[in-house]
Amino acid sequence: MSLLRHSLDRVIHPSLPPISREHTRRVSSRFITSHGFPPRFSQVAVGTGSSHGSLQWVFPQSQVRKKVRLGISRNSASGSFLPDKELHSPTLLEFVTSERVKVVAMLGLALALCNADRVVMSVAIVPLSKVRGWSQSFSGIIQSSFLWGYMMSPIIGGAFVDHYGGKVIMAWGVTLWSLATLLTPWAAETSVLALITMRVLLGVAEGVALPSMNNMVSRWFPQTERSRAVGIVMAGFQLGSAVGLLISPIIMSKAGIFGPFVIFGLFGFLWVLVWLPGTTSAPEKHPQISRYELDYITKGQKPLICLERNGKSEIIPPLVKLLSRFPTWALISANAMHSWGYFVILSWMPIYFNTIHHVDLRQAAWFSALPWFMMAFLGYAAGTVSDMLIKRGVSITFTRKIMQTIGFIGPAICLLGLNAANNPSAASAWLTAAVGLSSFSHSGFLVNFQEVAPKYAGVLHGMSNTAGTLAAIMGTVGAGFFVQKMGSFRGFILLTSLLYFFCALFWDIFATGVQVDFDAVA
Repeated sequence: MSLLRHSLDRVIHPSLPPISREHTRRVSSRFITSHGFPPRFSQVAVGTGSSHGSLQWVFPQSQVRKKVRLGISRNSASGSFLPDKELHSPTLLEFVTSERVKVVAMLGLALALCNADRVVMSVAIVPLSKVRGWSQSFSGIIQSSFLWGYMMSPIIGGAFVDHYGGKVIMAWGVTLWSLATLLTPWAAETSVLALITMRVLLGVAEGVALPSMNNMVSRWFPQTERSRAVGIVMAGFQLGSAVGLLISPIIMSKAGIFGPFVIFGLFGFLWVLVWLPGTTSAPEKHPQISRYELDYITKGQKPLICLERNGKSEIIPPLVKLLSRFPTWALISANAMHSWGYFVILSWMPIYFNTIHHVDLRQAAWFSALPWFMMAFLGYAAGTVSDMLIKRGVSITFTRKIMQTIGFIGPAICLLGLNAANNPSAASAWLTAAVGLSSFSHSGFLVNFQEVAPKYAGVLHGMSNTAGTLAAIMGTVGAGFFVQKMGSFRGFILLTSLLYFFCALFWDIFATGVQVDFDAVA
């Protein structure tokens, strides 16, 4: 280090025979501020009035030394004066063994527990209703109480995520929803009010999961890997539903109706014990991350964090400013349509198949699991393709529009095919394709929050989640009223398909992958 400093002193020291400053083309010291590192040794001041072609550094010595000290740090044995293009992309082995993949694996496991805890009640409600003598309408109230809580927390939780970071809020969320799951057996034995309270608490706690996930992914992954990371996390989200639906009946047969609640609740507390000491809110705080991985992450994030570096966001976000721009409404409408189609398909398709094709899909195990597995697989595939397009120079805006268009137009066409199907096998194939293709939305609107508003991504995600929850309730309840009035499931499926087409058009017109400075909005 002392030898390097001595060499730089020799280069910079004014006592060396320099060319007159009047005959020197200066290198602006602002180059350091804008690029993060001083120019390489070929980028020096060249004398224009001398035949010797002498070279001279002409920016302050203190700035050179400061950048050298920053370049030689952490786990690197040598300084990092390499430009971005010389930082090679990680190999598959480097990617799989990196610290950021460990973080995203933990996030995927958290969302798997999130969905597993959510669907356990849909399995337990049938035997529980028989034991308690509940009617179908009252059983629906018990299940829907989760959504009451889920509508309360996304906006407030998103604001907390923006202010405190995803790690802390995710830990609190998992702790609270695991506690609610674990206490559900006690609540069911105590009173209906206690049971509804636990379901509401479950919804409140799970409302912060997706904003927290998005915050952590944006901090830990460069732009060229972000869609793939979200694909991994959402694969865990979908597999959590499949595992919950398939394993819960087995556990109940061995440990009683409340067995799954206890097991999944305890797993949540175990997750928190691993998450808190094993992860950090940002990669630069991680004690074991390599210098190469840190450089790779931070250099790939530069276009997205300029607003965030101005400081923490305010606890009370500028909701009026956020709602004054069309990119916000593109995100809200996309989330609402995604939730509408998703919940309508999963809530009403068993009844549709039973009334139209006379098949009881509730007794078919593949129906519970296959759509979720298809979503997990295609969601990761879409993320990989999305990252590849961005890495090859396709604009972020165009990439997000392609992915979201597939995520809407694909299900719309599949629903039309479902309406035209004349046998159960063809109908089930169209249904599985519709659910699977909807996962392309994970590389569309779901990863777009941090690109549009890195400073307010959490609250923006919360606002769209609230709209999505309302749309899910309206679609699920509206399907029943529509069928009752019109006497046809096919009519409601056609309506849902048309809404998909309309929202795809709205997204393609108003969505963007460019950061919007909401603080500058009057």
